[in-house]
Amino acid sequence: MLNCMVVGAGGFIGAVCRYLIGLIPVKEPFAFPVKTFVINIVGSFVIGIIAALSVKSGVLSPRAVLFLKTGLCGGFTTFSTFALETGTLIRGGNTGIAFLYVVLSVIVAVAAVFGSEAVLR
Repeated sequence: MLNCMVVGAGGFIGAVCRYLIGLIPVKEPFAFPVKTFVINIVGSFVIGIIAALSVKSGVLSPRAVLFLKTGLCGGFTTFSTFALETGTLIRGGNTGIAFLYVVLSVIVAVAAVFGSEAVLR
């Protein structure tokens, strides 16, 4: 039960941070969902750091890893919003931008995980 509370607390913080970033007024060029893109890339970078720290140094306890990876990063990043925005772009006739969004999101997010792990080496 304590693990559930730890994940929930992390998820609360991550979701509130995502909400607050969503309030930042940003002119999204060409209908590209900049804020969700940035949120997912930052979350990917952070989860890479957490994963590397938990494996390499053992600095983080299993409960801290639950709080940070599953809770905080899980509540902060947002695959469902990514999918919704992609569908909205396609339905709105912005298929090229939707394709660019999907490809960039996957490539840059994976690169962010590798980049964050490389920083800790």
